[in-house]
Amino acid sequence: MEAWVAITVAAAFLQNLRSALQKQMKALVSTSGATYARFVFAFPFALLYLGGLTSFGGFELPAPNLSFWGFAAVGGAAQIFATALLVSLFSFRNFAVGTAYSKTETVQTALIGIVILSDPLSLAAVAGILISLAGVLTLSIAKGAFDLKTFLMSWFKKTALIGIASGTFFGVSAVSYRAASLSLGGEGVIIQAAFTLACVTVMQTLAMSIYLRLREPGQIMAVVRTWRIALGVGLSGMLASACWFTAMTLQNAAYVRALGQVELIFTFAASYFFFRERPNFIEISGILLLIGGVLILLLG
Repeated sequence: MEAWVAITVAAAFLQNLRSALQKQMKALVSTSGATYARFVFAFPFALLYLGGLTSFGGFELPAPNLSFWGFAAVGGAAQIFATALLVSLFSFRNFAVGTAYSKTETVQTALIGIVILSDPLSLAAVAGILISLAGVLTLSIAKGAFDLKTFLMSWFKKTALIGIASGTFFGVSAVSYRAASLSLGGEGVIIQAAFTLACVTVMQTLAMSIYLRLREPGQIMAVVRTWRIALGVGLSGMLASACWFTAMTLQNAAYVRALGQVELIFTFAASYFFFRERPNFIEISGILLLIGGVLILLLG
């Protein structure tokens, strides 16, 4: 198994854990506050991780250039915008439609990667990405929140446009992070990813601190009061990001984000084995498509 594959699967698992903890926080703070916890409680761990690599791992700090700071800033801002757009969908009655459209992130990441980094895609990779996307979209309609006809007829509705925009920003973020890490040069993939992660997380924390102070002044202290849960959010979020950044430094961001959809398989498995929820035919079809697409991506 190639290193990026194992690292991506670990990232998907840790992201699932972080999301579960953030859901607990949403009962105590605002959506922005729960998002803020992801950054403010993650950046100390990111700095400790970077410090550990330099102090005990024998790594030297990279020398960032203007290109690095540009890509890091764009990636960090894009990730915040993408998350905000995705969260905003929950205020719409038919938010499931928009959420499904946000899953076009994988295809958009591939296209953005070609434009910005000239990252090539094999025919097998294209097939795998499209099949896994079909699996994700199938899972999106499996619970009957909306049907296939509604999905196909709603391309230009507000929720669909927000969902597509969210996917676009997630794609820009992923490719920008890969570009930032690669711009550091050298052969130290781990230190490149760690340095990028630390810089981006600090910038995101500062940006969101300013936003909350101006727009939601009580939320910063509300987040601090939930430090026990927020600490778990920050640690799991940092570990997930460290894995994402490392994987995307090693491999085309489109491949990484496509494989990262195994997160849905973890969710499906947890529902089946721990909560005894029985899947319907559409859900099983979606999982099989997702697994098939991932296998084609890896074997191709």
